Amino acid sequence: MQKKLIVVKVGTSSLTKSDGSISSEKIRDITAQLCRLKEQGHNVVLVSSGSIAAGFTRLGFSKRPTGVADRQASAAVGQGLLMEEYTKCFLEHGVTCGQLLLTRADFSDRRRYKNIFNAMSVLINRGVVPIINENDSIAIEELKLGDNDTLSAQVAALLHSDLLILLTDIDGLYTANPSKDKEARHIDVVEVITDELYEAAGSAGSAVGTGGMTTKLKSAALATSSGVPVFICSSKEENSVVKAVEGTARGTMFKARHTGLKTKRQWMAFYANTTGNIYVDMGAAEALTQRDKSLLPKGIVAMEGDFQKGDVVKVFIQGTNDCIGKGIVNYSREELSRIMKGGKNHSEAINRDNWVAV
Repeated sequence: MQKKLIVVKVGTSSLTKSDGSISSEKIRDITAQLCRLKEQGHNVVLVSSGSIAAGFTRLGFSKRPTGVADRQASAAVGQGLLMEEYTKCFLEHGVTCGQLLLTRADFSDRRRYKNIFNAMSVLINRGVVPIINENDSIAIEELKLGDNDTLSAQVAALLHSDLLILLTDIDGLYTANPSKDKEARHIDVVEVITDELYEAAGSAGSAVGTGGMTTKLKSAALATSSGVPVFICSSKEENSVVKAVEGTARGTMFKARHTGLKTKRQWMAFYANTTGNIYVDMGAAEALTQRDKSLLPKGIVAMEGDFQKGDVVKVFIQGTNDCIGKGIVNYSREELSRIMKGGKNHSEAINRDNWVAV
């Protein structure tokens, strides 16, 4: 079997008991499956929900709290308890695990983005299983619907992994909600994610988690556009993670694009904050999108924002709201204005290596 790098995302519903608290038995089962994959020669990364579920009962809540501060406090208590459980279970197989707590800001900053990649690469190369979660004790926006689904796709794309497995409480995508529609049909393979699929995905399912099938579709779209195939399957199926890697599990496979984005272009496309807009004529737009050329000042017709050299900007076709891509500018807006007025059109406003179409 070919050695693979596999990212596994485990949802809260796949880690908890009926009362919403953490199940040691379920964690032990998932851990055993990941260790089996390592025994087969694969590298694995775990993106795990469950910190709030692990902590809320210790704070005296009878059910998962809804208030932001209550959830943050539950996560602060629960994250250590969750990692304690994982560490114990992995050590039973002689495997070391390590924790990384991330927020969306870690991906939007280029230096931190590279640091995430470097740290995880060292852990993986040393045989450690990175366990990643949102930093829920300080994050607010990241606690919203689908946080770790998105995070797992970001991690899988960043690492150029061979497969992303989204482990949940349902065995894949259906044409409609199977709990409400008896005519709903299971979808085995998805070539292209369409609007019709989003309509079929429905709303969030579990009372103890934060993600639904819609967020998993969005995550699959992000990962597959970066060259990473995605498989959604159920934790209720015995050995579902191992079977997913072997290709025998029941679930939905989302095929990746033939060519994924390089790490820097991923960062520009999905995470980078933009500080301005540049509007170009049709000739420049064609050069960027169809002929793989750099953007020259002569193709720029207007600019917005106080961007500086090295910032990421959006590029639009003049007179429209059509964003054709993002790029790292070689000059500030003030410098670029002077270049345009001086007629130095040989200077590159955006080099083709610092450009990504969207």
